Amino acid sequence: MRLIDAIPVSEESRIAFVGAGGKSTAMFRLAHQAHEKGVRTILLSATTHLAMEQLAWADRHLVVTTPEDLRELAGEPLGGVVLLTGEPGEDMRAQGISLELISEVDQLAREKSAALLVEADGSRLRPLKAPADHEPVIPAWVGEVVVVAGMSGMGQTLTSDTVHRPHLFGELSKLQPGELIGPDSLVRVLVSEDGGLKGMPPAARRVALLNQCDSPTLAAQAKQMSGKLLSSYGQVVVSQFASSSNEEVLAVHRRLAGVVLAAGGSARLGQPKQLLDWQGKPFVRAVAETALAAGLSPVVVVTGAYQQEVEPELDGLPVRLVNNPNWLDGQASSVRAAVKLINEELPEVYGALFFLVDQPQISVELVSTLVGAYSESLSPIVAPMVDDRRGNPVLFDRSTFTALSRLEGDSGGRQVFSKFRIRYVPWLDAKAGMDVDTMEDYQRLIEEN
Repeated sequence: MRLIDAIPVSEESRIAFVGAGGKSTAMFRLAHQAHEKGVRTILLSATTHLAMEQLAWADRHLVVTTPEDLRELAGEPLGGVVLLTGEPGEDMRAQGISLELISEVDQLAREKSAALLVEADGSRLRPLKAPADHEPVIPAWVGEVVVVAGMSGMGQTLTSDTVHRPHLFGELSKLQPGELIGPDSLVRVLVSEDGGLKGMPPAARRVALLNQCDSPTLAAQAKQMSGKLLSSYGQVVVSQFASSSNEEVLAVHRRLAGVVLAAGGSARLGQPKQLLDWQGKPFVRAVAETALAAGLSPVVVVTGAYQQEVEPELDGLPVRLVNNPNWLDGQASSVRAAVKLINEELPEVYGALFFLVDQPQISVELVSTLVGAYSESLSPIVAPMVDDRRGNPVLFDRSTFTALSRLEGDSGGRQVFSKFRIRYVPWLDAKAGMDVDTMEDYQRLIEEN
């Protein structure tokens, strides 16, 4: 997987890069990959210094120091990866562009229908850092911030050889000078409002890029860290830029919602299936607890019929309730209700697993396997294959949400299967394919589980 697969770029993209451990490499590599994929012009800039040797990484380098310089560029044809910096200095670094002027660069990018990527702090080539008072300098209009950390710093001592501004890093990580840096200490820095999250525009999506995972041990540590980082970041990208271009991203861990479809009227059953007993709990609570235990966040429960009876059964669980007044229109209306909530209120969510309320036997292990397959492939749809039949739950990437929002009728997401690439995951437990439409189905489910 390439970086562009994990962090898509379009003409509207406004992405800032901060941190250490391959920040500049990530920015330039993403820009060139975006151009290869059809983005005609990608403007790069920096609100901090850039090393002189990095200037050659762009297709074209231009010095801009005033708004007039940018206005002159407005009349020129631009294409490819174009780097804009201030004047080269005696310290063999190009000056950064002021926050005021960078907004003019944004205006130029809009006029040219160009993506804009900005490096917003420095790290002195160390794998790790903590920000000083004056940094990072992230413009308010940035829509996505990539926080880079070099995993080569794991197991190293907290010194200036490994960390840029080690005293600040120590304060945030709770490490003393000379102590070993481990995954937990790095997580503390990355989730701190004075560390990795410093200067974040409120509406910007947050990406943690754990780079330099050049050994299985470092890759495993990055995976371990990802679960903790997803409380503060929408996605965690695990990478090793020293490898070939097609294998630079090892895995992508994204924040995924769980959606429990619990709005139906249970016409064939004759009573609300949401409230049937499963090991001492109603179906709806058992399914919601499985989604929570699998680490999905948030978990959304869509109710409709029997709303007054169903919602109290979820008391005490950290779930979001969405009522679907149109539940009689079929399952598609519940899918649309969940997608609407995620689109409008949950920008950090990259996809969702949709659970059927009449399958309380679905295990955390199955959910984790589906999430793992998604992390490795980023397939738009990931579904289990049980006894040669498609099963549930099904994971839908955010790229499918427009199609899901147009569903009609009594069937759900399977209506869009023909429109997207699907990753099927074989699952050997045939019980995962059982559902409950009749009392006979319920008795068989109880007997076989």
